Amino acid sequence: MNDIIHAAGWTLVHFLWQGALVGLAAATLLWLMRGARPGARYAVACAAMLASLLWPAYEFAAALQTTPRSLQALILAGGDRAFAQSELLANIDSHLPMLVAAWLACVGALALRSAFGLAWIARARRNGGRNSHWQQRLSNLAGRLGIRRAVGLRIVETLASPITAGWWRPVVLVPAALVARMPPELLEALLAHELAHVRRHDFLVNLLQNVAEILLFYHPAVWWLSRRIRQERELVADSIAAQLTGEPRRLALALSELEKMQFASHRVALAADGGDLMQRIRELMAPHQHRSNWKAAVAALGVTAACLAGYAHARVDAAKVPVARTPAVVDFKSCSKPLWPSEDLQAEHTGTVTLSFNIDKSGNVAGSRVDKTSGHTGLDQAAQAGISKCHFIPAKVRGKPVETWQQMQYVWTLE
Repeated sequence: MNDIIHAAGWTLVHFLWQGALVGLAAATLLWLMRGARPGARYAVACAAMLASLLWPAYEFAAALQTTPRSLQALILAGGDRAFAQSELLANIDSHLPMLVAAWLACVGALALRSAFGLAWIARARRNGGRNSHWQQRLSNLAGRLGIRRAVGLRIVETLASPITAGWWRPVVLVPAALVARMPPELLEALLAHELAHVRRHDFLVNLLQNVAEILLFYHPAVWWLSRRIRQERELVADSIAAQLTGEPRRLALALSELEKMQFASHRVALAADGGDLMQRIRELMAPHQHRSNWKAAVAALGVTAACLAGYAHARVDAAKVPVARTPAVVDFKSCSKPLWPSEDLQAEHTGTVTLSFNIDKSGNVAGSRVDKTSGHTGLDQAAQAGISKCHFIPAKVRGKPVETWQQMQYVWTLE
C-alpha cells in the first residue's frame, strides 16, 4: 500500500509539467490549424486529452515496478553530493500521503457530482414527456443521417436547451419551452444538430472527458483542452446538421432563438456549454475558407518532434536525479573518538582524510573507502576504523530501509 501511495503521489506531481507540455503542444498545433476544418482541430484536441490520461497512467505503472532494491544502484552512484541535491525531493516525498488523500477526496466529490448528473438523465429518460409527432420527425431525421439505432425523444420541463445522452440507447432531451414556442422548422434544425452527436458517438468522448476532468482536476490544461473539445464538437455537429437540412441559415436562426429564450429565462444552456452560441452562428453564416496548408502541417510535425525530444531529455535528466528518501541518521552514542596511531602521534603527523562509507539496511557500516588521503596511511586507517564502529538509522525509500553511501571528513590536528 505504501508503494501505491508513493507511486500515485509522484505521478500527480510529475503531471504538473507533463500536462503543461501536452497543453502547450496542443495550443501550438491548434493555432497552426486555425484555418483547418473543425473536425481536424477536434481530433487534435481529443488526441491531446487522451495523451493527458495515458501519460500519467504509464508513469504510475512504471513507478509501481520500480522497487527500492532497483533504485539502490542509483543511490550508491549518487554519493553525498547527489544526496544533498535530493533534499527538496525528500521533503515532497514525505508529504505524498497527505497529497494523495486530498486528491482522493476531490476525486470522490467530483465523481459523486457526475453520478448525480447521470442519475438525473436516467430519471429524465424514464419520466420525460412523449410526443409522437416530434418522435416521428426525429426518427425520420435519424434515418436520413444513417443512424440505425432507435433514438428516443423526451420532453423535460427543467431544461434550458436540447441535450443528447446515451450511446447504446441514445435519447434526445428537449425543453418543453422549445416545443411550445419555437417554430417547428427551427426546432427540427436543433434536433438535427443533436442527432449529429448521436451519429458521431460524442457521448462516449464526453464520458472520457469527464474521467479526465475528475482524475486530473488540478491541472488548468485539462480544463482548457476539455472546453476546446466541446467547442470544436459543436461546430462539427452544426456542420452536419446544416448539410442535412440544406439550410445553414435555418440552424443559425434556431441558435439565435435559443439564445434569446435562455437570456429571457436566465438559464445557462447545458448543451451550449461546449461552444459559444454567437461563435457558432457566425461560423454558420460566414464559414471560414478551410484549406490545407502544408506549411502548417510541417510546423505541426516540428512541434510534435520537439515535444517528444523534450520528453526524452526530461527522462534522461530524471534518471540522473536521486530518488527522494529520508537520510541515514547517526547514533552518536555508538560512535567513539578514533585512536591516534602512536607512530603518527610521535611523528606529529596531521591532515584531513575524506571517507565514503556504505550504510547497510540494518544501519551498520558495511565498508568504507578513502576518497582523499591525509597523506599518512596510519591516519587514514584509523579514520576507517573509527567510522566502522558507528551505528546509523538507515536511509529509507518509500518507507523501506535501503543501503546508501555517505561522506565525511576526519581532521587530524595537534593542539
